[in-house]
Amino acid sequence: MTEQHAQRFERGTDGPKVIVAGVDGSDSSLRAAAYAAGLARRQHALLAVVYVQPVLAAGAALGAPVAETTDEIAEDLVAQIRDAAERLKGIFEVRWEFHTFRGDPYNGLVSAADELKADAVVVGASEQAGHRIVGSVAVRLVKAGRWPVTVVP
Repeated sequence: MTEQHAQRFERGTDGPKVIVAGVDGSDSSLRAAAYAAGLARRQHALLAVVYVQPVLAAGAALGAPVAETTDEIAEDLVAQIRDAAERLKGIFEVRWEFHTFRGDPYNGLVSAADELKADAVVVGASEQAGHRIVGSVAVRLVKAGRWPVTVVP
């Protein structure tokens, strides 16, 4: 194998090397992160836990402390993930990183998956009834057809 060939990036040829898990604090997203952690452990992949911080212009216009609230959610998610990682230390070892992207959930996860060179994306099933009509983030990610997407109930 030539050195040039060894350094070329190939997505998904030997199993995933980077697994993106989208989290928003919902029960289904936390189950998705746990599922993704198991995949990452078994595949010796990097688990990239991604929180997409919403940009809510309407809330900001009304004087709501939107940025502070979403920062608190991100900090809480990091704390939960760190606690879980500490509890499992020595039993299950998973390499993980936490990333915050800004925007709507779909575009934020697409940006994250592209930037992090994801081989797979794991998200929780939508818990909102309206998504059955409009389409959930998970469905939109599947339709994008750019990565294998696992939807965890």
